[in-house]
Amino acid sequence: GATAYEKSEDPIFVLEHNLAIDFDYYLHNQLAKPLLRLFESILPNPEVLLHGDHTRKVYKATPSSNAGIMRFAVKKATCLGCKAPIPNGGLCPNCEKNRESLFLNRLGEANELESRFARLWTQCQRCQGSLHQDVLCTSRDCPIFYMRKKVQKDLAEVQEKIERFADF
Repeated sequence: GATAYEKSEDPIFVLEHNLAIDFDYYLHNQLAKPLLRLFESILPNPEVLLHGDHTRKVYKATPSSNAGIMRFAVKKATCLGCKAPIPNGGLCPNCEKNRESLFLNRLGEANELESRFARLWTQCQRCQGSLHQDVLCTSRDCPIFYMRKKVQKDLAEVQEKIERFADF
């Protein structure tokens, strides 16, 4: 029931703070109305584009840290292997025997994210016209910009996890 300006948020802020997106609002107000206007002269019932078995809804709930019961939640360290709460460090005693394979899995994730970031960075350099200069692009209209920012954030999270292996 909130107004549109209350729902709007800077996309970079949303990425950095893992905020939930109101998919229904964007689907019905930003996409559905223009698509229905476009297809109403072509299709007898353009509503079938937006409803039916071929559509799927996926919701990722992200609890707000300042509302409801989350006000009382305390963030604790979790095991990098099984996600069990631990007092400190990176691995619980049960996962300690798999330390090397868990570490290699995290390094593999980091390697994959680094190569994806490099590909996106190179694409931005090509768009800019030089492969030898830093990317100065801040185009909020470019999907590559947001993909690059998302990969950069994911990479920082994986690197944090890798650093936790050295904490104990």
